[in-house]
Amino acid sequence: MSTVPPADAAIETHGLRKSYGRRAAVADLSLRVPRGEVFAFLGPNGAGKSTAVKMLLDLVRPDAGSALLLGRPPSDAGVRRRIGFLPEHFRFHEWLRADEFLDLHARLYGLDAARRRRRIPELLERVGLLESARKPLDAFSKGMLQRIGLAQALLPEPELLFLDEPTSALDPFGRILVRELIRDLRAAGTTVFLNSHLLSEVEATADRACFIRDGVVLRTVGLRELDAGLVHVEARIAGGGPGLVDDLRRIAPDVRVTAPAGPAGDVAGDRWLELSVPREDLLPAIAERIVASGARLYALTPRRLSLEELFVEIVGRDEGR
Repeated sequence: MSTVPPADAAIETHGLRKSYGRRAAVADLSLRVPRGEVFAFLGPNGAGKSTAVKMLLDLVRPDAGSALLLGRPPSDAGVRRRIGFLPEHFRFHEWLRADEFLDLHARLYGLDAARRRRRIPELLERVGLLESARKPLDAFSKGMLQRIGLAQALLPEPELLFLDEPTSALDPFGRILVRELIRDLRAAGTTVFLNSHLLSEVEATADRACFIRDGVVLRTVGLRELDAGLVHVEARIAGGGPGLVDDLRRIAPDVRVTAPAGPAGDVAGDRWLELSVPREDLLPAIAERIVASGARLYALTPRRLSLEELFVEIVGRDEGR
């Protein structure tokens, strides 16, 4: 029996496309997720995220393009046994107890009896449900169901884990639990593909984030790079000579004034300026230009862009979608 060397990418897609009638749910999806990374998949409602995940899991067949998971096609039965999935809209077997539910899914994954006896209580404890092991699922709250769904996704000790809105029904303690779990999985070398609207959770756990709209990747950023990336600057000034705004745009192309500027870009009266600069070491030059124009500088406040602000900057505002 031949062995296939492990692929260096957990997920790799080229030109994935899926249309429903005349509407392209996913237009042209190309991305690459290295092994061992927590990868966030972000976009507004209707951006094609759910359809893309279904194609990756072989639940929906693409009209065009290709995908590999752990170096194999998504339809490969062997690779499917190495993948875990927690869907956003889950419906579980409500008549089963929690331990029976996990035992059923463990059998479907092909876990033998000894491994099931070890793995099921281990996971129930990990998601905080060990004391509820013999309770039927119809007695569970939505948050408890989300936790048991997460335990189900972890049964095969997956190399690649898809989590679709994994904290949407959880209280703050549950979110902390999931955050710690994702960090533990990363430390163990598991690749996590994370789809979430809770950008604060993404910012706390993900290594990189991919922004999509209309089924096309707009940009992929490293979230550790975000900490050392664009700096948003707010400056409160009064007065200012002719052309101050244009002069500042030579340093920071994106300069906004909170009230209309005067002729030729003059800034008159008490105003707030907003700028985005690539490096903090440009701040002294900004202050010097403001003062040299004759303006009075009352405040110069830098701060890093949050993931939410970056989302709006890259994707744009959701205009009633």
